[in-house]
Amino acid sequence: MIRLEDPVPVTHVTLGVIDALAQCMAKSVEELLVYQKAATAEAKVSKLIRRPALKQDLRLRTALAASSEQTGSLIAEGFEQSTDRHFAQYCYRAKATCAEMRNQLRVATNREFITETERSYLHDLYLEIARMLSGLIDHLEREDRKQRRPKKRPKKEPDPRGETNP
Repeated sequence: MIRLEDPVPVTHVTLGVIDALAQCMAKSVEELLVYQKAATAEAKVSKLIRRPALKQDLRLRTALAASSEQTGSLIAEGFEQSTDRHFAQYCYRAKATCAEMRNQLRVATNREFITETERSYLHDLYLEIARMLSGLIDHLEREDRKQRRPKKRPKKEPDPRGETNP
């Protein structure tokens, strides 16, 4: 039994639910914690791929750059979709990209372009992003809103005679 004074263990479920709840109120994708984590991960990978050693393996370098960039891009593109289901589909793709990234990090380690410590850190970061995306996907599929944003009402044109329209 969990008491109120006991700390709640942070798991992928709680992180996903917290991010999903924040998503309900988010006015921009930059407000989503999962998007912020993806941006952090992308910046870390960008530093790695600038290394002279990785410049020798153009295919791996390109794959690392593309996957790290794509995770955040898919979240951003999904955020702009009109329905929760469409947003969830983009989140599924972003989650798959996290798995692809973890594999590419393993390849980079095997080829001795990055250390095991670097791989482990980034692997865990992308695993956390994937878990947060799972929570967000669960939320979006449960909510299943057909219209994510209220439709904007057309602005009323001012009456040239100075009269107000009801």
